[in-house]
Amino acid sequence: MNRKKLRFMKPKNRKLGDSAAIGIGTMIIFIAIVLVAAIAASVLIDTSARLEMQALTTAAETKNDVASGLTVQSVSGYNESGSISLLAIEINSKAGSPPIDLSETILEISDGSEKHVLRYASQLTSSTSLNGDIFTYGSFGNETYFGINVLQDADDSCSVTIPVINYGDHVMLGVNTTAIFSGVPSRTDISGLVICEEGSPGIIGFRTPSTITDAVLELQ
Repeated sequence: MNRKKLRFMKPKNRKLGDSAAIGIGTMIIFIAIVLVAAIAASVLIDTSARLEMQALTTAAETKNDVASGLTVQSVSGYNESGSISLLAIEINSKAGSPPIDLSETILEISDGSEKHVLRYASQLTSSTSLNGDIFTYGSFGNETYFGINVLQDADDSCSVTIPVINYGDHVMLGVNTTAIFSGVPSRTDISGLVICEEGSPGIIGFRTPSTITDAVLELQ
């Protein structure tokens, strides 16, 4: 029996460097995949950090809008010859609200045919100067400004130069309706907003009586 020698034949048309070339190509592809994954992971981490920061900011702003702002407690009017010539709008800050700077507060008021925007202009009367009669001794501004009349301010935070109110303080905004509307007659709808720098605004809304006879009227 003749034994034939087995010979390992090299594949035809195959060069010696083919195996090395395939290995290098595989390594390049692997490195590219790693780089792409790293870049994608970096983008995702950066995006998630930005979204988290934006969510925290939005939550803080939403909290301030909901839990802070002004409340209109009442609106009183002064009768002069059958027309409301002065308005005293009592406001205070909401529970949990940060201090509110009334110098940055806007008062919008409308009688249905005209709308006026009033600001503060260093017209403030302290509680010790009112002498029990706000419509006689109070500040009521003019056609472009409202006055501030302090009713309660234990920490003296509401001054002429820096009229800041915090929780527990009560002030009245004085509006001269004669200067802006030439007075408010009977059967007139009045609406408006007391808009502070941060937080929800105070809402004004009432209708004057059909007959105005009393000197002072509770309108809201």
